[in-house]
Amino acid sequence: MNQENNCESWLNRWFLLLLSIGIVVNATGLFITILDSDGTLYASIAKTIAQTNDFVNLKVGGKDWLDKPHFPFWMAAISYKIFGINTIAYKIPAFLFWLMGCFYTFLFASKLYGKNIAQFSVLFYVSATHLFISNNDVRAEPYLTGLIIGAIYHFYIVSISRNGWIKHLLIASFFTGCAMMTKGPFVLIPIGCGFVLEWIVKKDWKQFYSIKWIAAIVLVLLFTLPELYCLYQQFDIHPEKIVFEKTRVSGIKFFFWDSQFGRFFNNGPIKGEGDPFFYLHTMIWAFLPWGLLFYFAILWKTIQISKRSLAEEFICYGGGVGMFLVFSLSKFQLPHYLNILFPFFCIVTAQYLVNESREIYKTIIRYIQYVLIVASLIVFVALLFFYRPENQWIAIALLAITTSSCLVFFNKEVYWGAFGKSIIAVMGVFLFLNTCIYPSLMTYQSGSEAAKYVNEKYPNTKEVAMFNENSYSYIFYTHAPVFYGDMNELKKEVEKHSIVVYTNKQGLDSLQNHGFQTDIPKVFPFYHTSELTGEFIYYKTRSQTLVNHYVTNVWLKKTSR
Repeated sequence: MNQENNCESWLNRWFLLLLSIGIVVNATGLFITILDSDGTLYASIAKTIAQTNDFVNLKVGGKDWLDKPHFPFWMAAISYKIFGINTIAYKIPAFLFWLMGCFYTFLFASKLYGKNIAQFSVLFYVSATHLFISNNDVRAEPYLTGLIIGAIYHFYIVSISRNGWIKHLLIASFFTGCAMMTKGPFVLIPIGCGFVLEWIVKKDWKQFYSIKWIAAIVLVLLFTLPELYCLYQQFDIHPEKIVFEKTRVSGIKFFFWDSQFGRFFNNGPIKGEGDPFFYLHTMIWAFLPWGLLFYFAILWKTIQISKRSLAEEFICYGGGVGMFLVFSLSKFQLPHYLNILFPFFCIVTAQYLVNESREIYKTIIRYIQYVLIVASLIVFVALLFFYRPENQWIAIALLAITTSSCLVFFNKEVYWGAFGKSIIAVMGVFLFLNTCIYPSLMTYQSGSEAAKYVNEKYPNTKEVAMFNENSYSYIFYTHAPVFYGDMNELKKEVEKHSIVVYTNKQGLDSLQNHGFQTDIPKVFPFYHTSELTGEFIYYKTRSQTLVNHYVTNVWLKKTSR
């Protein structure tokens, strides 16, 4: 009881402040240039939707695109309509869904375990490393994270309610339909896995044929119909279209099978190489500063379940661990796939840390967090020294504030204070990344830098070109439409009028060798910023990793400039 009182007292003092800091620091990612290449690809697809008002067909460079469902693109396109086509407008909807995930993590944990565990769950949520990364490098995961935990919360209310459950069934089914229109039918696994495990363990067989869940299946399919309609219109009634280098491709079949199960079994058009241990070590850094504690929590939860001492709830354990195993067995693996499981993991970890009463384990936990705090500050110093961002004084000030805050605050409650210090340490590193490192990195993303230059120097041009280079950041950030094709197609275009071209060294040489006239090209150093290496990070060897991209005005002799 004393531990519970200390926990509640500590949270009453610090929860709102730490939560606010976490949300604000994550929000700083809204202002950072969109990262190539998936983020800018998705932003460009949504840009085409907003400009053409075609919400049915997903296109890249004028060609049909079949990989991801429509929902995130619809959200971004609507945001463009409201805020204009820019970085913040692309990221705002995803950030709101991330906040939705935070909100429903609190509601669900509170419903299951009470306020204290709910508060710790959301503190872990806003400070998890890969959730922070995904608020900068925006893909589908922020949408999925909010939709899946939201659906699970409302389905849980349906499962325990005798009256007033219809509105929760509608909301849960709607969220599930939106999640399916974001990633495909695989989202039914994390949503349903925990419930199925709960019913089996508790031998609640009547749930399997309950009218509630039959209605849920019907409603989910109903809410997924917009996606199926779009796929049918774009692909199924056009068997002549060439997709994945073949004709007669069914968009609906791809949605229900190839996009997810085809990847899992590695027999679809998009393949990968799976490692069954990939997520075991990925989890440690992706869920920092709580990655190690998560494994303590899962072991504890497994032991408690085996003793049947936690028989009241299996949903977080089943949904999180079950999907973790599915991901591990899959042949297509990426770190950000774990994000949708973080609400489960936050709740399980918080439940363990609040309930742990053995002093030896509390001491181990505290020292683990102290080591991670020191490691975070060492990473901060190492990046500052080796990378040398332009605004070093801001970085030094952040380092001083972070270090002094870890030393001064949260000393009264030794155990709970270790978690507060951990949050402050990672928030300092996150803020350093978003205010110093990422803005500097984006100057080496030549596509977006070239687009800014073109927009300023050629503000009235009606068309620009991209040759021998493929940069979605250039496509997204240029105001004018982007033409790209082979040498013959470009020559036909240049015969009509001169055109500003973005290209690489080989492309520039090819243009000059084929009789094109060019201005003195503007040079942009390029590095693939999503694939960092030590050689690039170290400021003394960085120049050796860069290649040049160019922007030049191109014309033919007979064509007036």
